[in-house]
Amino acid sequence: MRYDLDDLRLFLQIVTEGSITAGAHQMHLSLPSASARVRSLEHHAGVALLVRGRRGVRPTPAGTTLARHARDVLAQTARLDSAVASYTRSPTAPLTLLAGGSAMHRLVPQALISFLRAHPDIDVTVSESRTPRTVRMLADGEADLGVIVNDEARDHGLRVEHLGDDSLVVVGQTGGVLAGRTALTYSEVAEHPLVGLDADSSLRRWIEKHLGPHAPAVRHRTTVADLGVLVSLAASGVGLAVVPRRAIDPRLPLDVCELREPWARRHHLLARGVKDRGPSTATAALAEHLCGAAAALSEPSSLGARGDRAAGAASTRAD
Repeated sequence: MRYDLDDLRLFLQIVTEGSITAGAHQMHLSLPSASARVRSLEHHAGVALLVRGRRGVRPTPAGTTLARHARDVLAQTARLDSAVASYTRSPTAPLTLLAGGSAMHRLVPQALISFLRAHPDIDVTVSESRTPRTVRMLADGEADLGVIVNDEARDHGLRVEHLGDDSLVVVGQTGGVLAGRTALTYSEVAEHPLVGLDADSSLRRWIEKHLGPHAPAVRHRTTVADLGVLVSLAASGVGLAVVPRRAIDPRLPLDVCELREPWARRHHLLARGVKDRGPSTATAALAEHLCGAAAALSEPSSLGARGDRAAGAASTRAD
């Protein structure tokens, strides 16, 4: 049996999203077209690959097997494309990847490790950048890929895809002021001493932008440049911190509360740059590694979920 690579990509998107409609959207296909492709896959396989339900779809045992091997096939294909492209790509033209501070903490490093090991002939220039600047550079063709927050790229004609949750939570020392709490507003958080990121950091500016001119007065005991250091300071009891849930080290003893603000619900998106020519195979390969790193960070085994020690309700999974 011959498999079409686009059909395999579509099937993986459907399994990931749990919905044929959502999978079709990610692949820029109509629902009838995506449904026809899935039916063709099932016809050629001779077995059902998805269980359809009122709330979406889930893979059958055969579908799970297909998805696992499809990931391997697509990864091998990306490596093959990159190996061939290396004979035409100038070694002096590195890829340019832009990302905000939250993505730079775990997502980008993990993707870079796997990508650079798999592609020793391709270099990558990585810069921390806030979403508005990243969008401008991608739209102007000055960058290849960008990890951005939410959907600020949709109005600029950029192709984007979902990477994962980047929602904000409040963290503090175990048994401290967060004990027994499951959620707080930012005004409640501001009643306590805080530790935060430097004033020019992308996350700090993002929070202040959404707080607006009527933001409560905050006492920062100290500010740092690194999210990992910030979480460690909060765990030591120096002060509370507002951080992306993804930044939490599951090995640290922490109390974690949801941040009860609409702007605290965030998502990471992968945006692709606009070039005079189509995206290179190297760019596509780096995008695959970013998606793979995001998926790995979202798996239960890597989240380190644990209940809030006082309330037994606040999850501390690093997604």
